[in-house]
Amino acid sequence: MADQSDKQSSRIAVILKELRQEGSVSVEFLRDKLLVSLATVRRDLQQLENRGLLRRTHGGAVPIEPLFYEAFRHDRSFQDQVGSFSEEKGRIAQAASEFVSPGDTVALTAGTTTTEVVRRLNNHSGITIITNTVNVAMELSNRKDIEVFVTGGHLRGDWFSLVGPSAVATMAGLFADILFLGVNGIHAQSGLTCFSSDEADINRAMVRQAKRKIAVADHRKLGVVAKWLICPIEAIDMLITDNGATKDQVAPFLDRGIKVHQA
Repeated sequence: MADQSDKQSSRIAVILKELRQEGSVSVEFLRDKLLVSLATVRRDLQQLENRGLLRRTHGGAVPIEPLFYEAFRHDRSFQDQVGSFSEEKGRIAQAASEFVSPGDTVALTAGTTTTEVVRRLNNHSGITIITNTVNVAMELSNRKDIEVFVTGGHLRGDWFSLVGPSAVATMAGLFADILFLGVNGIHAQSGLTCFSSDEADINRAMVRQAKRKIAVADHRKLGVVAKWLICPIEAIDMLITDNGATKDQVAPFLDRGIKVHQA
């Protein structure tokens, strides 16, 4: 029975990977890719649809597009923010998702990279998500197998984040096994920083409440110091960045005892 479960988990991981890469999949393609029957493919697709991870079509499946972004479809600045270094952020997010274990409570700060982390948790069920970000909550609204806690607070439009005293107060009553922390800058001496004092407050609260803290940042942010301090570099356990980071960019973090994973 365990072997069958492992095989199904492997098939599901392949299906979701192909769906992300291709934008759609057919049952015939998956049959040939997975070397299983059409009936098995259809059962897997039905299970994934029940979990809110895809939408079945005649002969295949397509991703579920979040309607939440419809108002921003033609917003050039928003699209630029989402699309900037998207490949690097995708690799960082995939690497980050591999540190999540079944049953974990996962906290995520606002940002494009942390949103990509959420999208790479497709194959994780039975986890709990803590977020102060409205778009993350919306993207997870179809997931029946994931529990989602959203902080209170007032809405910042820059990246759909909830901030302020009520958001910080909510976090004081929650604990996370792992935190994925997005930043505007990360510097070996100056620490992790962002451009908003409100964002710094809620992010700092998440750092306090998490057992394991992992910063996720593409190489452009290494060595950068933004306006507001989130936490010193010693407060985090790991930095996940992309393979565009040079040895000179990575070395100061290694010297401070920070594990660095390049994706």
